Amino acid sequence: MAKEKKSAVKAATLAVSIALVTVFTTVVKIPTGGGGYLNCSDVAIAFIAYTLGPVTAFVAGGVGAALADAIGGYAQWVPITFVAHGLEGLFMALLLREGKREFGKNELWIRKLLAAIVCMITVAGGYFLLAGTFLYGYPTAAAEIPGNLIQSGVGAVLGFILSEGVKKAYPPVKSLSW
Repeated sequence: MAKEKKSAVKAATLAVSIALVTVFTTVVKIPTGGGGYLNCSDVAIAFIAYTLGPVTAFVAGGVGAALADAIGGYAQWVPITFVAHGLEGLFMALLLREGKREFGKNELWIRKLLAAIVCMITVAGGYFLLAGTFLYGYPTAAAEIPGNLIQSGVGAVLGFILSEGVKKAYPPVKSLSW
């Protein structure tokens, strides 16, 4: 594939990934006591991180989830969401990046488990620190931790399952990693 065509395909993949995260974030909204909401964004972010690489995961995770907040009337959460979900996608993708060699089966499962744990810590910790500092204080932010851990943990598992299915059905998807 010519370099220009490959770049255009990657840019289109990034745009679709942002839309995917936005839709997954807005389709299911479960309000929480702290003024935020639980959603399915982590399913899309984990899928993208595992399938499409760190650049796409960072941008799509941050922009897509923040865009959903802006559209949904949660403008005060936009910068916090951008940081928490952007870093979530970046960290997960970096842990799962294959590079020049393929992982052994055991190493891959260990990395998947580590990526899920990093996902959970990044989301719950990011929202705790940032919302606690900038929005409503640490006691209220602490009350949000269990919901964020569940949301991100379930999202990491479902995202990995979805990614495995897509990679089996369409192996060339690996070439879209960025």
